[in-house]
Amino acid sequence: MSNLTIDYRSTALILVDIQKGLVGMPFAPLSADHLIASAEVLAAHFRGKNAPVVLVHMAFPSGKPTGKTDFAFPLPPTMPPGWDEIVDTLAPQAGDIGVRKQGWGAFIGTDLDARLKSKGIDTVIIAGITTNFGVESTAREAAGLGYAVIFASDVMTTLSAAHQDFALQNVFPMLGRVRTSAQIMN
Repeated sequence: MSNLTIDYRSTALILVDIQKGLVGMPFAPLSADHLIASAEVLAAHFRGKNAPVVLVHMAFPSGKPTGKTDFAFPLPPTMPPGWDEIVDTLAPQAGDIGVRKQGWGAFIGTDLDARLKSKGIDTVIIAGITTNFGVESTAREAAGLGYAVIFASDVMTTLSAAHQDFALQNVFPMLGRVRTSAQIMN
C-alpha cells in the first residue's frame, strides 16, 4: 500500500446517509455511534483544511427504495418524521455541500458532479452508511465520472461484517484506494 498525499484544494469528503432514520439500525462491524464519532473527526479535519465536506442524505419519494427485489433492504414499515435529516452532530456548516439523493448513489440525479467540478475537485474520499449500498454506489458513480476515489475504511458500516469485508477486500481496491481515517489525515 503506497503512501497517501491529500491535496485538500482538489479533494472533497463525501459522507453518505449518516441520517437520523438509519442510525438506529443494527449495523456491523461498526455501531452507528462509532461511525458517527469517526465521521465527526474526519469532517472536522476537512473543514479545518477548508476542503469541501459533502453531506448526502437519501430521501426516496415513497420513503423507501422502489423496485422489485428478492430481498428488501431492512427499513421499518413507516419512516418517522425527520428520518432523512443528517444527524445533529454532523449538521451542515458554512461551506458544506448538501445533497439529497433519491437513489443509492450520490451522483445520479443530483448536481453533485457539477458542484464538485466547479470547485476543481478531482478526488473524493467516501465514507458513511451503508458500505456496500450507498458508499459503493457513490464510489462507482464517482469512478465512472473520472474522480480518484479513496475509501475511509474505518468510517463506514453496513448490514454485517461479511458484507463489509467483501467490499473492502474485493470491490473497493478495484475502484480506488482503501485507507483508514488516520492514514487519510496523516
